[in-house]
Amino acid sequence: MLDSYELSNGLNIPKIGFGTWQTPDGDVAESSVTHALKAGYRHIDTAAIYGNEESVGRAIKKSGIDRSELFITTKLWNNNHSYEKAKLAIDESLAKLDLDYVDLYLIHWPNPVDLRPDFATGNAESWRAMEEAVAEGKIKAIGVSNFHPHHIDALLKTAKIKPVVNQIFLNPSDMQPEIVSYCREKDILLEAYSPLGTGKIFEVDSLKELAAKYNKTVAQVVLRWSLQHGFLPLPKSVTESRIKENIQVFDFELSKEDMETIDQLRGTAGLALNPDETTF
Repeated sequence: MLDSYELSNGLNIPKIGFGTWQTPDGDVAESSVTHALKAGYRHIDTAAIYGNEESVGRAIKKSGIDRSELFITTKLWNNNHSYEKAKLAIDESLAKLDLDYVDLYLIHWPNPVDLRPDFATGNAESWRAMEEAVAEGKIKAIGVSNFHPHHIDALLKTAKIKPVVNQIFLNPSDMQPEIVSYCREKDILLEAYSPLGTGKIFEVDSLKELAAKYNKTVAQVVLRWSLQHGFLPLPKSVTESRIKENIQVFDFELSKEDMETIDQLRGTAGLALNPDETTF
């Protein structure tokens, strides 16, 4: 159903993923992923810190969809930034997901508060463990999340495999142009978490007007905007009807003028956290 992007390592990744951040473990997570797979999503994004890997894994297993048709992402949390801890964390996520491999594994945040100021060492050690997991067939591709250019520059000093993805807070409210420009120069795909910002974005009058113009929902307009910028959005929902709507964005195109209108919405629905100033 979905077109895909080609990552710098040659792996194809579906252009929309299903996000599971803040989706409670148990029946809610399992049912939402089940709805997503039935709706046509083949790209599921989770993380160790989300606490729902087991539920995501159950939904995948019960779907009966061939593993080769799915693209599964999970992430390394801040308390496991070392070689040995990362190796264990990778195996733990695979066990919880009940999978032999994940398609993409990310360092979730670049600069955990407990490792400051020497974030580079923890990232380099974790990355070495991730590279070994690639060689062992446990991971198909590796990348980062919430990284700024100076974090990636530091990582590239020792990395043998370069990151294929940077997953960041990316939506009309915060386009993070410096990070986007840097990643494009490095051939690193931008994945957009919180692609719909916060709930405030649904109250923006100009987006309501565009939704009416295209006979689409505000969410569909914003997700289409993300795709036309070459981003990979990861919409999250636990409501079956919205899960279906969020993938129905390949049958229309926003005009250049309407894209520019949406580009001007900075600050309407929150801004990204500075990873060097977070308290976790």
